[in-house]
This record gives sequence, structure tokens and C-alpha cells, in this order.
Amino acid sequence: MSGMLTEKGVFVGGGGEGYADAQELLLKYGNRHGLIAGATGTGKTVTLQILAEAFSAAGVPVFMADVKGDLSGLALPGSAEGKMHDSFATRAATIGYDLAYDAFPVTFWDMFAEQGHPVRTTISEMGPLLLARLLDLSEAQEGVLNIAFHIADEQGLPLLDMKDLRAMLVHVGQNAAEIGLSYGNVSAASVGAIQRQLLVLETQGGGQFFGEPALELADMMRTAPDGRGQINILAADKLMSSPRLYATFLLWLLSELFEELPEVGDPDKPRFVFFFDEAHLLFDDAPKALLDKVEQVARLIRSKGVGIYFITQNPADVPDDILGQLGNRVQHALRAFTAKDQKDLARAAQNYRANPRFDTEGAIKEVGTGEAVTSFLEAKGVPGMVERTLVRPPQSRLGPLSVEERRAVIQSSGLGLKYDKAVDRDSAQEMLARRAEAAAQEAAAAESRAAQQEDAAREFQRARRFEPIKAEKTPRRSGSSRRSDTMLETFGKSLARQLGTRSGQALVRGVLGSLFKSR
Repeated sequence: MSGMLTEKGVFVGGGGEGYADAQELLLKYGNRHGLIAGATGTGKTVTLQILAEAFSAAGVPVFMADVKGDLSGLALPGSAEGKMHDSFATRAATIGYDLAYDAFPVTFWDMFAEQGHPVRTTISEMGPLLLARLLDLSEAQEGVLNIAFHIADEQGLPLLDMKDLRAMLVHVGQNAAEIGLSYGNVSAASVGAIQRQLLVLETQGGGQFFGEPALELADMMRTAPDGRGQINILAADKLMSSPRLYATFLLWLLSELFEELPEVGDPDKPRFVFFFDEAHLLFDDAPKALLDKVEQVARLIRSKGVGIYFITQNPADVPDDILGQLGNRVQHALRAFTAKDQKDLARAAQNYRANPRFDTEGAIKEVGTGEAVTSFLEAKGVPGMVERTLVRPPQSRLGPLSVEERRAVIQSSGLGLKYDKAVDRDSAQEMLARRAEAAAQEAAAAESRAAQQEDAAREFQRARRFEPIKAEKTPRRSGSSRRSDTMLETFGKSLARQLGTRSGQALVRGVLGSLFKSR
């Protein structure tokens, strides 16, 4: 075998006596999903690495989570020195593989923006179902969350980050009586419980995941200038301390692929391959609604050219409805130390098409590190017969990059200008704050108008009761001024009385007549 790609597919491995001939994963069926299983230390990481290399070489972009930090070595070529090279060279010679070391196009991502470009999404894109799963909400609390999302959509309030959701929940709580008439009961206890869970998530670092600029899938589905597919590696070593956040993020990414990509039917090769490491975290204690969503995505997303490969220790970790859709399988060793382990081993063996040359259950228990029991889809999508296989060595480095090496890869990606700096645009929190400020100003203005109207009404009532208005005090004047004023007032009053009598009126007529006559 001259390289990692065959005429029709991916060269996975082979073997000598007692092992299978060349085993290949047909690219045409690469979107029929797969399983990589086995106990810790049996070689799952190497299998994951060689599949990523081969898909990339075929021009297929890949996404994978790096749980232990080992997969970062894909960005640099392996070394032709040391004991590891000797072991790989021996295995390559056994399976007839020409081992040549090479690096692959890699983009590093990190939810915490420490070991890669920050990966973000918005609260709206996450949606209430996945967010309720992430926050571990009860049915009643999930109902309140759905109401908050619905009202935000109805009123044009973008939910982008955690502060937007917090503000929206406060708005819903403050208007619970009015909202309850249209959408159902909104209790203060449920709103408070959701707020507490958001605080826990924020304490765990989950708040950095929500915001803008949000991840665009096109930036993960790129090909390098030489035509090889981009390998996207999510730094998940720190993320694994919040397993629910890890599982929810990967499920969100799958959902985005499902919703955004168009139907392509059965392509000659996948458009994108998604590796879901530590898959049991997705299914542990998952509600039925979530399991139904995963099953739906797994069943329908292959028609969009996306292949999903679950990596876990035991096939029993994956629900039967989903396990039945995984056509390409690599089973590393399972250890049967307890009665439960033996039952799981027997169950794992039953998932394969039997090979008359050996006992499948015994082979799964006996294969060593770097070996596996494999079964890949053949022509017309028929499951292949189970085979014992030596997995080919990787061409890239086996092991993590140094801090300086990783930094150099990150800086060369060209995505830093787009994603490294967070953007806080106008959204629900700011809009609701402006609403509250406008309402407060209107309330203050209404209170002022009411006070003015009340003062006017009081003055009117006083006027109707003829309440005297106290005159302002005038300064005291001298005695002569007061006497002259008194004499004038007396004369004026006497004149007014005379004018009011008949003799007074005759006097006026006489005076006026003499005036006109003199003219």
C-alpha cells in the first residue's frame, strides 16, 4: 500500500498471518457514520488521528475535540527517530504500508480563547431545548425559558449573550401577570432558578461561549491551497471539567450543520466529518427529547454529506437507535473484569457480521494496542465481515505541540482578525434598559403633570370660596405722607358720594355745559 488513500477509500490497516488483508473505509460511505470504541490505552486516539489524516488528504474538512491534548500533533510531521518510529516502521512493514511523515492543515479553536481562536454562538442560535439541557432545568423551568425566547422573538429583542438572557428573564418576571394570561403561568421561583443556573454556568466559564462574532460553519469547512481538507481541533482538556457544556456544544454544532447545509444525496465523498469524542457524555442522563433530536440528526444529516463518528469506551454507551446507524466500526480491546463487563463484551460482539475464521468476542478481548476488530460498509452499503486489523501508523506527530508551536499555527490561520476580539452590539439587554429608562421618564413627567393639575385645582377651589389673598406688606411711610393720603382718600370718597346723588349729577351737567358753551 503506497499511501493512506486507496482507489476508492481510506486505508485503515491490514495485517499478516491471522489478520485481514487491506481494510478500507469507502469514501462513498464515509457519511454513513461510524464508531471507534475500546478501553483506555488501546489505541483509539491513533485510530482517530489516522482517519482525520486520510479524510483531510481526500479533501474532506474534519472537526474533532482534543480531550487529552494529543491530537494537536496533526499540525506537524512525525519524527523518523526514536522508539516510536521503530515501532511504527515495523507495523508499516507488516501491513505493506509506505510510511512517510507529513503535517496537515490544522485550525485550533478554544471556547476559553486560550489554546485557539474563540468559538462562540449566540443564545438565540443555541435555542431553548439545548439551553435547558445545558442548565439542567425542570419541565416547568424549561417552559418559562421557552416563553422568554418566544417573547424575545415577538418583540424583536436579539438574545446574543448571557446578559441579554438575564435581562429577558427579569422582563418576563416583572410582567408575569400580563404574560401569564397569554402564555401560561410564569412563577418567580422558576425565573429565580434559571437565573441561579446561569450564574453557575457563568462561574464555570460558559459565559464566554455566548456572544459575537458567532462561529460561521464556512470557516470550518475550508480546504487548504493544496486541496486538503482543514482539520479543526477544539481544545477540550479544560472544557471536560464541565462535561454538560462540552456535550451541549458538540450537539449544537451538529444541529447547526443539520440546519444550514443543503441536501446533497449520496456524494462520492463526505462534505464534512465530525468526530464526537467521549460520546457517552452526550447520552448520560439525557432527557428523551434530547435523545430524539440526536437520533433525528444522525439519521438525516448523512443526506447533507456529513459523517458522524462517535468515540467512546464501550458501544453500550450509545443508545441502540443511534448505534444501529453506525455502519463503519473500529473496535479496540474491551476488558471483561466484571459480570457487567462480560455482558457488554458479548453485546459488542453481537453488533458485527460474524467471521467463520475466528470468534468475534474472543478477538475483541485479545487484540493488543494498535490492533482492532473492524467492519466497514461494502458495495451497496452492506456491512462488511468482521476482521482483525493492525491499524496503520500516523504520518503526523503522535503527541501534543509545545506552547510556541501551537501559537505559531494559530497566528498563521488568518482567522484571528475575525474571531479573536469579542463584539457587543445592541441587543435585548440594551433595548430593555432603554425601555425602562423611557418608562421612568414618562412616569416622572406624568407625576409632574398630576402635581400641577392638583395645584391648579386647589387654587380654583380657594377662589370659589372667596378666600382672601394676603397682600404683601408695604414699607412704613412718614406721618405727613400718611396724613396727605388720608385727606385725599376722604375727599375722593366724599366726591363719589356726591356724584351718586341727584344734586351731584346736576352739578356735573352744569360744569360740562359751561365747558361746551365756552367753546
